[in-house]
Amino acid sequence: MRITIPTYNKLVRDRIPEIIAGTDKNYSTRILDQSEFIKELKKKSFEELNEYINTNNHAEALEELADLLEIIYALAESHGASIEKVEELRKQKAKKRGGFKEKIFLIEVEE
Repeated sequence: MRITIPTYNKLVRDRIPEIIAGTDKNYSTRILDQSEFIKELKKKSFEELNEYINTNNHAEALEELADLLEIIYALAESHGASIEKVEELRKQKAKKRGGFKEKIFLIEVEE
């Protein structure tokens, strides 16, 4: 009988190896360098965004938004900034261009 070992090859949260070890399963990991880390965070952001898009209720949506926010925190740090800096930039953009509170849907602009 052949044993199938799932291969993931993806970025995981810091405590995932500890959780797997608690199940008495064998696993392998490696530490990414900075450029690999940013690349994998970008990939992970698409994965989490897709999971958010496919949610069916508010509770699931909030769970996936929390995952996306965790990735944003990590990306900010990997670019040498804090989440506070990202928030400052968000506020500047909101002041200059607005947010999305008014739910405006642009249909067309005459050239």
